[in-house]
Amino acid sequence: MTHAQLRPPTMADVARLAGVSHQTVSRVLGNHPNVRDETRARVLRVIEETGYRRNSSARALVTRRTRTLGVVASDTTLYGPASTLFALEEAARAEGYLVSTVTLRKLTMETLSEALDHLSEGGVEGVVAIAPQRSAVAELAELRCPFPVVVVGSGPGVEIPSVSVDQHLGARLATRHLLAAGHRNVWHLAGPEDWQEAADRAAGWRATLEAAGAEPPMLLRGDWSPLSGYRAGQELAGWVGRGLTAVFVANDQMALGVLRALREAGVRTPQDVAVVGFDDIPESEYFAPPLTTVRQDFSTVGKRGIAMLLELIEGRPPATARRIAIEPQLVVRASTFPHPVQPEGVPL
Repeated sequence: MTHAQLRPPTMADVARLAGVSHQTVSRVLGNHPNVRDETRARVLRVIEETGYRRNSSARALVTRRTRTLGVVASDTTLYGPASTLFALEEAARAEGYLVSTVTLRKLTMETLSEALDHLSEGGVEGVVAIAPQRSAVAELAELRCPFPVVVVGSGPGVEIPSVSVDQHLGARLATRHLLAAGHRNVWHLAGPEDWQEAADRAAGWRATLEAAGAEPPMLLRGDWSPLSGYRAGQELAGWVGRGLTAVFVANDQMALGVLRALREAGVRTPQDVAVVGFDDIPESEYFAPPLTTVRQDFSTVGKRGIAMLLELIEGRPPATARRIAIEPQLVVRASTFPHPVQPEGVPL
């Protein structure tokens, strides 16, 4: 095998084999309209046969565009952040952009600064930060970046352009569903205190109970894991027969633990205690019983987040507000059903 056979094909090779100029190949690659259909087809055929790939570094020197976006994320073992990251990468690819991702163990001022410096050196045109913790959003707002930044999963009240699911509405949907089913009150197992999503879900739960004239019971906290849900479920089982008939759990993974703890304690779901989760993870409809939950549209979050970032990069007038909230959807399954006692004055 010769050296010429070992090296990757160049634009000059494509031009020579297609019998056209270097500029014509460039026009075909740029989808320029002033190229004859026959010539375009011949050039594309040679590109396919040779396996030619355009040099992105050379293209960036000419266009001053790398068509690369950065993503900063943490906690990507959790369903929400992982689904958000996947949705962002899919949306970016659909727009013709590559994605460079930095995954951090913890989002602090120091780690965020290092991540943004790394992405800047890599030539990204803008960054999406998956920042569900309130402290991370505050620190990100203090950093000065050489490119546009959009935050996802941060909730309301953020000064940086942001896209998120309306967590407050999701919690209201879950709590209203349980009250409308006849439960006089609803307990809540919340997520970690620093997570904005956990705070918004707890606030939505509390506001719905208060609007219905119900005194919010003791709030329990977990760390999003099934184990923390299991331990909370053991505590909740002790309140069965003393007013506990319904639980809204802040994510499906913790709900899985709650269901097991209740089952081991001889508590039936939903006959004795109804359970609602949040996220609608793929496994939730196969829980025992299948879990009523709140579905988050991560695909739309990804598309809207990338669209917002590209508007900022290209200096286009915003098509929407700089803070977007996506509506969630309640998915009703067998872990809830109408309770025999109907409360009065439940807002629907």
